[in-house]
Amino acid sequence: MNHPLDRAVWNALTTRLSSFTTPESDTRAVRIDPEVGVFLSAADASRESRARLTELARLHPGASLVEHADGPMADVLPDGIAVDRRIGLVQMTCVALTPGKAPVIAFETLTPADAPAMLALATLTRPGPFRSRTRELGPFIGVKQDGQLVAMAGRRLRLDGFTELSGVCTHPDHRGRGYAAALSRAVVGQIHASGEAAFLHAFADHEATIAFYRSLGFEVRAPMVYTILAD
Repeated sequence: MNHPLDRAVWNALTTRLSSFTTPESDTRAVRIDPEVGVFLSAADASRESRARLTELARLHPGASLVEHADGPMADVLPDGIAVDRRIGLVQMTCVALTPGKAPVIAFETLTPADAPAMLALATLTRPGPFRSRTRELGPFIGVKQDGQLVAMAGRRLRLDGFTELSGVCTHPDHRGRGYAAALSRAVVGQIHASGEAAFLHAFADHEATIAFYRSLGFEVRAPMVYTILAD
C-alpha cells in the first residue's frame, strides 16, 4: 500500500491542504478545520500517532476518517470514542474524459457570497460532508435559475498529481437536465488541464452513481472505508 491515493486524506492534509488543518495538528495526526470539513487522519499505527489522533478527535468532535479498506490504517481509530457508522466507499480515478455531448449550460464560478446557498443545497441533497467553509477547498462552479443556486460541483482533496471532484449535487426540482454531467466534465477538464488526474469517492452500494461516473471516464481504483465518529 504505497499509492498516494491509498491515504488521500493524510497526504492532502499534510501537503497542499495543510493550511486548512487545526493548530493542534502535527506530524503524528491531523484534523481539518471543523468549519471546512470533517477529516481526521493519523500518520501511522504507532502508539504516539494514535494518542494524538484521540486528542484531536476529542478536541474537535464530529470527525471522520477515510482509509483504504484493505490497508494497515483501516482500523486505526481514536481510543475511547464511539463509532457512529462505517460505510464502504469506492475510490474512482479519471485520466481522460469519455467523448460525449454534454448539454451546453451556463455556469459560473461561485464566490463567498454564494456560501449560504451552497451549504443549503448540500444540506438538502447530501453529496457528502459539506460545512460552512468547504467552498474554500474549491473553486466550485454552479448553475443558477432566477438567482437560485440549483446545481454545483467543485474540488476538495488535493495532493501531488491528484485533485478530487466533490460536492456534485442538483436540487431535486432541477434534476434530469444534465447539470451534474456538464459540471463534472467542466471541473474534471480543468483538473486535467492542470496536468493532474481526477479522483472521487462514491458510496459502494450506490450503483447508479458509480455507473454515472463510469460514463464520464472514471474507473474504480480501490475500496475505501468511511468511518464516522460519534459527536
